[in-house]
Amino acid sequence: MIYIIAQYFLFTINTCFCKEMEGTYLEGKTFDQADLLAKGEYENCTFNNINFSDINLSEFKFIDCHFNVCNLSLTKINKTSFQDVKFRECKMLGLRFDDCSEFRLSFSFESCQLSHSSFFKLKIKIPLLEIHY
Repeated sequence: MIYIIAQYFLFTINTCFCKEMEGTYLEGKTFDQADLLAKGEYENCTFNNINFSDINLSEFKFIDCHFNVCNLSLTKINKTSFQDVKFRECKMLGLRFDDCSEFRLSFSFESCQLSHSSFFKLKIKIPLLEIHY
């Protein structure tokens, strides 16, 4: 009986590890309008002028990424990880940031539309603002 439980436990660990490793990992790539994204981890990537509107980006991981002039309105971001991500001139209406992963959550917005987006109960560091005269 103990042998069967141990065997099941090892099978479960191996299965979880394999599923974790199945995701896409891309680093330092630039994506433009026509590119489709596979679920996975994107590090040091740039996304230019992409319409993510109503797309499911749940459980994606973005690390040190830049989103430029993208439409992310009503995008599903359940358990999505944003670590040191910069959004510039993006349309981001109705996003539920309170549903994304809080692990190392860090992002900044420059000239973005964030109407009806929710940050409810998130512990977010507010960066110092630089004002240039």
